[in-house]
Amino acid sequence: MALNLPSQRGRGRRAPMAEINVTPLVDVMLVLLIIFMVTAPLLTAGVPVTLPDSRAKALDQDQKPLVLSLDGEGKLFLDKDPLSEATLPDVLAQLAAKGDPAKPPQVFLRADRKLDYGHVMRVMGELNRAGYNRVALVTVGQDGQ
Repeated sequence: MALNLPSQRGRGRRAPMAEINVTPLVDVMLVLLIIFMVTAPLLTAGVPVTLPDSRAKALDQDQKPLVLSLDGEGKLFLDKDPLSEATLPDVLAQLAAKGDPAKPPQVFLRADRKLDYGHVMRVMGELNRAGYNRVALVTVGQDGQ
């Protein structure tokens, strides 16, 4: 049985504590992690679309893509702004005139899984006609993103 007796030299003085209490640091980091996990899905708020599943991996981005969305009712949105199919060719032509013709931006097409294939293909045809040939169909990957 060992006893830890104070020495005669350090009588009345305490030795400095050489340990760091990491419990508060871990608590703060866990709270921040929870906050980021809750708020991250809210940062990508847009048009509510039920995307199809896919096993494809995500694409690398070099510039901000143009996002076209088709919701479950067939309504068309450019980013978050509603758009009619009749005005789509004119809007795409205006965007193409503003951009660099040598390198058009990538287009993300988000279409609800309940939509008719022909409806999605009409929008893709208008994109191709306007010169947007880099079209990516957005899906939900294996990890839910």
